[in-house]
Amino acid sequence: MFDLTFNVDDKGLLTPLTLAIDQAVIAGWTGRDPVARDKHIAELEAIGIARPATTPIYYRCSARRITLADRIEVSGEDSSGEVEFVLIGWQGRIFVGCGSDHTDRKVESYSVTVSKQMCDKPMGSTLWELEDVIGHWDRMILRSWATIGGARVLYQEGTLDAMLPVKDLIARGFGGQGLPDGCAMFGGTFAAKGGIRPADRFDFELEDPVLKRKISHGYDVITMPVLG
Repeated sequence: MFDLTFNVDDKGLLTPLTLAIDQAVIAGWTGRDPVARDKHIAELEAIGIARPATTPIYYRCSARRITLADRIEVSGEDSSGEVEFVLIGWQGRIFVGCGSDHTDRKVESYSVTVSKQMCDKPMGSTLWELEDVIGHWDRMILRSWATIGGARVLYQEGTLDAMLPVKDLIARGFGGQGLPDGCAMFGGTFAAKGGIRPADRFDFELEDPVLKRKISHGYDVITMPVLG
């Protein structure tokens, strides 16, 4: 267990809140469209990534992989980010944040579970109350940009109506007990425009077009050499 201090945004008023995080869950294959899901599974199988045991699937990684830092260090040049909404349970409440499930793609080809443990998971420092956004959840937008060779390009974009509803996502992963206190769950992502590829910097956001606000963050990717 370790503490992370966020700022809860309530109509523009930011209130610091320190949360003790003791679980990190990375939910995968959370799309609502089973045809698109199965097509993507087949695409990954073609490049050597095994079919998931279930859909959705809930991978675990060390809670300490979650960070609010603006730079991370990775081994080799085979990792990349992906924007996701993040749900955090705390004292019977659920907060919404935004993060990047940065993943080692080379390791992913032989073990998705191990790949989730390889890299830090940056998050933005702002949280929203789930109850403030659940009424227009499907209209919210995830976006990311990758800076590659000095050029910043749109990497991912989509609305949350393409993903499982929050209630279903939590129920399938945790049953009737709900999202546990101290659990941060990454909720899934969208396909990369132009394909998955590494970047020197990764920026991402969760936009609420109804309340006209965003959670934004970005981080530099420092590549450490793999010397054998």
